[in-house]
Amino acid sequence: MKKIILPFLSLIICLQSFGWGATGHRIVGLIAERHLSKKAKKNIEKVLDFETLAEVSNYMDFIKSDATYRHMSSWHYATVPDGKSYEEAGTPEEGDIIVTIQRLMGELETKNFTDMDEAFALKCLVHLIGDIHQPLHVGNGEDRGGNDVKLQYFWENSNLHRVWDSEMIDGQKYSYSEYVDWIDHPSDQQLLDWSSLEVLQWANESKEVRSQCYDTMPDDLKLSYRYNFDNVDLLNQRLLQAGIRLANVLNAIYG
Repeated sequence: MKKIILPFLSLIICLQSFGWGATGHRIVGLIAERHLSKKAKKNIEKVLDFETLAEVSNYMDFIKSDATYRHMSSWHYATVPDGKSYEEAGTPEEGDIIVTIQRLMGELETKNFTDMDEAFALKCLVHLIGDIHQPLHVGNGEDRGGNDVKLQYFWENSNLHRVWDSEMIDGQKYSYSEYVDWIDHPSDQQLLDWSSLEVLQWANESKEVRSQCYDTMPDDLKLSYRYNFDNVDLLNQRLLQAGIRLANVLNAIYG
């Protein structure tokens, strides 16, 4: 019985720490694809053997089922308590999403890779740039990025992290390509405002907006239409920003 239960519990723990759900990561990947230069797209196709950014976007969550990659769990998030800067909070010894994205960007530019090969590094980067834009992946250090905030979402038991990872996205009832058609209309000013390649800036944005995830919850923690109404614009903005910035990074490296 233990041989069955222990792997199952490990799977649950891994699932609780996922970033955007499968649909969310594919949305980010497809937005990025649509904003790649022709040269970058051609070079990326060679690295990924013609898999698309949307198709590889969930790779880092997929490999969590293999204990070989367990040391990468901390790469999916950062912890910055309220009232502290990232510098004051400090980077944990095992690393976090901020230093990992910075390292992967450097490795893809120099072609000197710490883990495996270029395709692996690129798949990781695609995923993590998505994750860092999910507000609860820059956590406050008190509730495991909202995983410990138990609630109901449309009358089903859930938690705050899961609501932002997948349930609000899936609740729109779009395929990932339909979702991209819906939100991928950035203005010229937005493209300019979101052009920074500073990873810490992206993390600080998530920290700044994560309070909205909490503050818009009703006292009875029963979330439904009003919570979606209050938060879908922020949700879509973070997805769009992630896709645009992923494209900017890849154009700089491969374009």
